[in-house]
Amino acid sequence: MSEIKITSANFEQEVVKSNKPVLVDFWATWCMPCRMLAPTVEEIADEYGDKLVVGKINVDEESDLARKFRVMSIPTLIVFENGEEVRRSVGVVDKDDILEMAGIE
Repeated sequence: MSEIKITSANFEQEVVKSNKPVLVDFWATWCMPCRMLAPTVEEIADEYGDKLVVGKINVDEESDLARKFRVMSIPTLIVFENGEEVRRSVGVVDKDDILEMAGIE
């Protein structure tokens, strides 16, 4: 399963109502660290899509969501369970740390 684009319009359905944990990557096209992290996030989506929903929120297009979750630096990864934020990391992190944060390994 690949990453999904999360917007204000589908946030409720894709994140809040999800029956799986949701890993959300807050990013922007101009952000070099975001570009460095993107292949890892995509790999996690492909490998663990049966256990985890992986979504991406472009902070330039969805500034309301970035403000709502107090995203001050990107990339920011937030794990949601039952619609609530449970864990967060800021900056480039390795795959194992992301999986641990998401409760996968």
